[in-house]
Amino acid sequence: MTSIFSADGQNVACTVVEAGPCVVTQVKDEETDGYRAVQLAYGERKEKHTSKALAGHFAKAKTTPKRKVVEFRDFRVEFEGGVAIGNEIKAGEVFIEGDFVDAIGTSKGKGFQGVVKRHGFSGVGEATHGQHNRLRAPGSIGACSFPSRVFKGQRMAGRTGGRRVKMVNLRVLKIFPEQNLLLVSGSIPGAKNSYVILEK
Repeated sequence: MTSIFSADGQNVACTVVEAGPCVVTQVKDEETDGYRAVQLAYGERKEKHTSKALAGHFAKAKTTPKRKVVEFRDFRVEFEGGVAIGNEIKAGEVFIEGDFVDAIGTSKGKGFQGVVKRHGFSGVGEATHGQHNRLRAPGSIGACSFPSRVFKGQRMAGRTGGRRVKMVNLRVLKIFPEQNLLLVSGSIPGAKNSYVILEK
C-alpha cells in the first residue's frame, strides 16, 4: 500500500496492483463448451515445474508456462473481438482511470484467535471488582433449562482469516500502462505479492 494526493489535495490511501500482461489461453463458447468464457494466464513458471498436460495447453496458445490460470465467464460484448487464443491483454487496454473494480483474493491467515480479535467482543466487565483473567473471555454462550443447547452459529474463538474475500467498488486512481500497474483506492485482501482477481 501507498498513498497519493488527489486533485483537491486529499491524501488517499491506495494499493499498487500489477495487472498483466495476461495471455488468453482458451476461449470457450456455447457450441463446444455449453457456456461462454475466456481463460487468462499470468506470471512466469519454469518448465520443469509444469505438468505435461498444462505444458501442452500453454503450447497450444503459443505462450510460455504460466503460474496462475483463471477463467472468466460471460465476458462483456466489447471484449468479444480481443480475446483470441494467444492474445496478450494489458492493464491499459481494459481499465481506465475512474473505473470501479472488485478485488477478490485470499485474506491473511491469522491462526486460532479469541473472540476479541475474531469478532470484536469487548470482554467481560472491567479489571476491578474481583474480575480475574476474564478480560478477553467470551462470557455466557447460552441459556440453561431452555433451550438446553447452544444455538448454531454462535460466535466463538476459532481459525481466523485465510478466506476468499471480495472488496467491491474500489476506484482506479491511476494507471501506469508501461509497467501494467494500477493504483486502486483502499486496501485489498491478501498479503504482499499474493494473487488477486480484478473484476470490472
